[in-house]
Amino acid sequence: MSQPAPRIAPLAPPYPPEIQAQLDRIMRGAPPLVLFRVLAGHSRAWDKFRAGGLLDPGPLSLRQREIVIDRTCALTRCEYEWGVHVAIFAGPAKLTEDEVRATVQGDAASPCWSPAEQALIAAADALHHRATFTDEEFAALSAHYDEAQILEIMLLCGFYRTVSYLANGLRLPPEANAARFPAPL
Repeated sequence: MSQPAPRIAPLAPPYPPEIQAQLDRIMRGAPPLVLFRVLAGHSRAWDKFRAGGLLDPGPLSLRQREIVIDRTCALTRCEYEWGVHVAIFAGPAKLTEDEVRATVQGDAASPCWSPAEQALIAAADALHHRATFTDEEFAALSAHYDEAQILEIMLLCGFYRTVSYLANGLRLPPEANAARFPAPL
């Protein structure tokens, strides 16, 4: 069964030289993602999106960052972005199959998570459902993460909620090599 086309057509090659250079920098030799090609066709959206990127080395480890991103995308039912991140980063982040599954089907109490990772899942859940933390949730997060890390967690949740709005709202088909949500157990 074929996927419906994206609601806004992606930019097709050949790309303008400036866009090609930007895509080359981001994709490092891989074909550009459909999401990037849609946004690159609209300069203001593309510029704003690129300005918000949080994939550079920051105050969180790769593993911590990917847990937050994967959980946020799973909560928003954004299989497109979840699948891209799992395919590219789950291995380097040393996320096991059970942990990847738990980002979609588990919660903060899932036994695969360490106490610090449980705090990440709980934070993503709280921000998704209420856009804030209770005092107890913030204290639990603060027990494992410093201020810069907490800000990064909040920024990641917000940015990837926006990415999810884009991918879901545009009805982007899964990327060819992306992971798919796990089947229910």
